[in-house]
Amino acid sequence: MDRARPFPSRRRLLRGAALAAVPYALLPRARAGAEPQAVDHPLAEWQPATPSNYTASNRPMTYPLDYVIIHVTQETYAGTLSIFQNPKKKVSAHYLVRSADGHVAQCVREADVAWHAGNWDHNTRGIGIEHEGWVDQPAYFTDALYERSATLTAAICTKYGIPKDRAHIIGHHEVPGTDHTDPGPNWDWARYIRLVNFV
Repeated sequence: MDRARPFPSRRRLLRGAALAAVPYALLPRARAGAEPQAVDHPLAEWQPATPSNYTASNRPMTYPLDYVIIHVTQETYAGTLSIFQNPKKKVSAHYLVRSADGHVAQCVREADVAWHAGNWDHNTRGIGIEHEGWVDQPAYFTDALYERSATLTAAICTKYGIPKDRAHIIGHHEVPGTDHTDPGPNWDWARYIRLVNFV
């Protein structure tokens, strides 16, 4: 039977911790404003997709922004973040809205091209917003989800001069060539557009 190893003394632990901290103390501090993860929407939390799942760009200089594309994840909030962070999945969206409380995660910068529409032209010209839930389970479309998403969409439309109407705020199912059905028949478009224009 192995004998348990004795615990190191308190002095040895403190000395080790001090030595481990020395290299970090010598590093220069980050410059003010040098935050590549800064979110584009002030109410969002940065939860980055892997760079393998989107195309770096400089929109709207490289491509005009004409659409906000509404999606439903068919997955949980945490599961969707995991998919966006998996380089094998080759999919992402700019934003993800949680069902329970409307919490917004930004996963791709608005300047970059997220891979969400299944159509390159609409990817380059659109901002994709995923919503936690399933198309056949309307209980996921909570008041908080609608309100926070509408606030986000209104801000995007204002920022890029996108009209706040159904011709420019579209569902994934309306993208040419798609085989997706989201956001589905339970998504309340009249309510959503009204909220976008009320903000």
